[in-house]
Amino acid sequence: MTTAAQRTRPVVTVLYRQALPPRLAEIEDIANVRLTTADGLAEALDGADVLYQWHSFSPALRENWGAAKSVQWVHVSAAGVSQLLFDELIGSDIVYTNSRGVLSRAIAEFALGFVLDMAKDAQTSFRLQQQHRWQHRVTRKIQGQSALVVGTGSIGREIARLFRAVGMEVSGAGRTHRSGDDDFHQIHSSKDLTRIVGDYDYLMLAAPLTAETRGLVSADVLAAMSPTARLINVGRGELVDTTALTDALASGSIAGAALDVVDPEPLPDGHILWGMDNVIITPHMSGDTQDYLDDLGQLFVDNLRRFCHGEPLENVVDKALGFVTAS
Repeated sequence: MTTAAQRTRPVVTVLYRQALPPRLAEIEDIANVRLTTADGLAEALDGADVLYQWHSFSPALRENWGAAKSVQWVHVSAAGVSQLLFDELIGSDIVYTNSRGVLSRAIAEFALGFVLDMAKDAQTSFRLQQQHRWQHRVTRKIQGQSALVVGTGSIGREIARLFRAVGMEVSGAGRTHRSGDDDFHQIHSSKDLTRIVGDYDYLMLAAPLTAETRGLVSADVLAAMSPTARLINVGRGELVDTTALTDALASGSIAGAALDVVDPEPLPDGHILWGMDNVIITPHMSGDTQDYLDDLGQLFVDNLRRFCHGEPLENVVDKALGFVTAS
């Protein structure tokens, strides 16, 4: 293992696809940098200390695992990393970090926008405007409405804070049941969704994708929701059984859905969800603000400085679980 003193000038392999990461000059000030696309990764990993996976969802590390013998730390410029983990990496001593927290506020704002859009029936207003029709309607307040936020990590907590700020009542759902939480007050076990989900106006998904959360919102969960309730997903499309969701939306057993993520993704042309009037679809963009790339780059630079000084890294992923466990 390289000592802290030897890390003062580590070798950092930067995996990119087209655009290079921001703040590259700062990285080059403190490390020897090798830039590579996926086809050159094996050579670029030889003798490297760090892999900076700017090409967030590339499977190249798995495909070139045998070349990663000297790598001590991998950083990924994404929050959700479950699809990037594999047995050899999980069982290794490599420290794995993600970009948890960088996009949390932006995603929370997007989630609140979805709530406002549906409560104020903005989609109908837009359709009527396109038809040049002046049709008065009444809409719903969000003050006093209730939301169950599935996923109590950085994104879920930011959502809870924003929802509470506009007068909504918010509970959480996570791996275990607990009370007295600062942001949620009450956190239910995700295993109990079918039993509790009928009490909420919004089922808000912000959980990471793991073996336990895949298909979490099943036909049974959707059937247990109130017919006036709405589903919002800014987590991962695979959290939801898409067939069950389309059936629930078509039958009116739930009132609507707002989906920034879907399964499959991208949503194929002609998929039934595209044509549903009670569905809002956006193309996995809830965290992508004008300055988010620079913020992602800054996180890596800060963590690289910690690495060079032998300090604990931020956002260390529990590789067995697939996410950062700290609140």
